[in-house]
Amino acid sequence: MNLASLTIDVVRSAIQNRETTAAELVEGYYGTIQSMDPQVGAYLTVCKERAIAKAGVIDELATEGETLPVLAGVPVGIKDVLVTSGVRTTAGSRVLGKYVPPYDCTAVARLEAAGAVVLGKTNCDEFAMGSSNENSAWQTVHNPRDLSRVPGGSSGGSAAAVAANMAVFTLGTDTGGSIRQPAAFCGVVGLMPTYGRVSRYGLIAFASSLDHVGPITKTVKDAAIVLGVIAGRDAMDSTSANVAVPDYVSELEKPVRGLRIGVAQEYFGEGLDAEVRAAVEAAIQKLAGLGCEILPVSLPHTKYAVPTYYIVATAEASSNLARYDGVRYGHRASDVRTLAEMYRRTRDEGFGTEVKRRIMLGTYALSAGYYDAYYLKAQKVRTLLAKDFEEAFKKVDAIVTPTTPTPAFKLGEKVDDPLSMYLADIYTVTADLAGIPAISVPCGETKNNLPIGLQVLGRHFDEATILRVAHAYEIARSG
Repeated sequence: MNLASLTIDVVRSAIQNRETTAAELVEGYYGTIQSMDPQVGAYLTVCKERAIAKAGVIDELATEGETLPVLAGVPVGIKDVLVTSGVRTTAGSRVLGKYVPPYDCTAVARLEAAGAVVLGKTNCDEFAMGSSNENSAWQTVHNPRDLSRVPGGSSGGSAAAVAANMAVFTLGTDTGGSIRQPAAFCGVVGLMPTYGRVSRYGLIAFASSLDHVGPITKTVKDAAIVLGVIAGRDAMDSTSANVAVPDYVSELEKPVRGLRIGVAQEYFGEGLDAEVRAAVEAAIQKLAGLGCEILPVSLPHTKYAVPTYYIVATAEASSNLARYDGVRYGHRASDVRTLAEMYRRTRDEGFGTEVKRRIMLGTYALSAGYYDAYYLKAQKVRTLLAKDFEEAFKKVDAIVTPTTPTPAFKLGEKVDDPLSMYLADIYTVTADLAGIPAISVPCGETKNNLPIGLQVLGRHFDEATILRVAHAYEIARSG
């Protein structure tokens, strides 16, 4: 089968109708990984025995004529910050280089219960800290659309795996844009659900009030299917919301005519690439042609989003990463004589430059004498950002923006300029800070054939509407 054409429905139907087997698909995908991944670098660990065993179970059900579960036999990749029982999980860091978890995170457990076949763990920036996937301790990920460019981060391996047909879909995580930005750079779909919609149990934490788990897929419909599987209350995660999960797939078919779509001037200002602007404006006109009402909205505190994010996120990272001290699990420095020396050397040897930078920034923001000036102030501004969206959503049903200010940049272009790298998140961090859902869908290409992403933002727990808008646009564009 042509792996480039495979979606969830196609895979499940082909196995159900005995046109192929889950085992054959697994072999096909591992063949592609073997041939493609040395150039791309999307996978850190593969788990072939686990995949073959799961595929065998699915094929047995199909042979017996049983109705297959929704993700039956669908090969998937899992970002390496989501723990997997018996499969090495490193978070892209040397400090966890030999860590093999004893349990599965809830999202992976739900995927496998629905029949998905886990191929392996996808590469990411260390502890999900980065916008280019150049911060992985193990290898750099290259954008399959142009190997000289970044795939985006931190879920760069997850996006690259889908774009290079090394998985039907993948799971990523989004703390400041880490699903949507790589999806935009690689020309695929990336969905960040509302905070609390998907359990974070088993997610190696970066910033606990900002981390989201979500799918990266080839189509909006596939994103809707996956969200329906992984969403819902989980007793193991106190922040997961007890909110009913709708049938996202059936919601896709509702017409978009009459929906009010907001356009915020703050997302079309200085620094927006001309080709990105043109593609997004054309997408907005396409939505207008579908009968959507296009309305201006204002999100006046957007200009404070990046500094606010990099105070809140680094402060939480400083707290979360304190557990990697060489005492309980993970890397431990050898030949040390005191506890203080073990802490110091373990962290020095185990953490990379970007992680150290963020720990220091966060520790500074939380320190005595600076807490009120930085962390407390940032939390107040975060509230103002959330209120901006609340006011806007009184007037509109969804907001559309560029996903990123530029297309994928060159590998190495921003490594030595952290501030420039951080500004790549300018259009995505607001949704994380407000806890609202957002999706990136391809909306065109530059003259150099680099993908461009359209971002759709929605109200809390209203993933159905942003999926519907994105799906309608996707069909209109392809038609």
